[in-house]
Amino acid sequence: MAYCVQCGKPVGDADQFCQSCGTPQKSASAPAPTPNPANFWANVTDSNAALFCYIPWIGWIASIVVLASSQYRTNNRVKFHAFQGLYLFVVWLLVDWVASPLFRFGVGFPGQLIPRLLTLAVFCAWIFMIIKVHQNEDYRLPVLGELADRSVSEQKS
Repeated sequence: MAYCVQCGKPVGDADQFCQSCGTPQKSASAPAPTPNPANFWANVTDSNAALFCYIPWIGWIASIVVLASSQYRTNNRVKFHAFQGLYLFVVWLLVDWVASPLFRFGVGFPGQLIPRLLTLAVFCAWIFMIIKVHQNEDYRLPVLGELADRSVSEQKS
């Protein structure tokens, strides 16, 4: 089977032009296009890149990759979600590493309930943001949204 030299779609062996893009074809059949795993982010849509930033516990990795990528350097929407997802992860770290040990020494029911409620609140915020980004809504979390807006505006200059 021959493939288009421009778009990679299948063409007939005797076709002189690609039916999809109209590019003239070589007489010999072209090899099948091979996917480049190093260029994964080139095939990711803006919505999915923003959504990856809110995956619980590992979204910070996608946030850092988005912020470091030249592909999203001019896309303020995706950068906003990357910053907000990163700040939400920092809130989870504060709850897990600071608030939980502080309340662990509390004796009784309230001392054990407060850290769990805080962790549940952060997890619910992650899920809420995944739903909002999936619906293409740019929701700003109360404090974190302002921080993310400020970070995006500082990166413009």
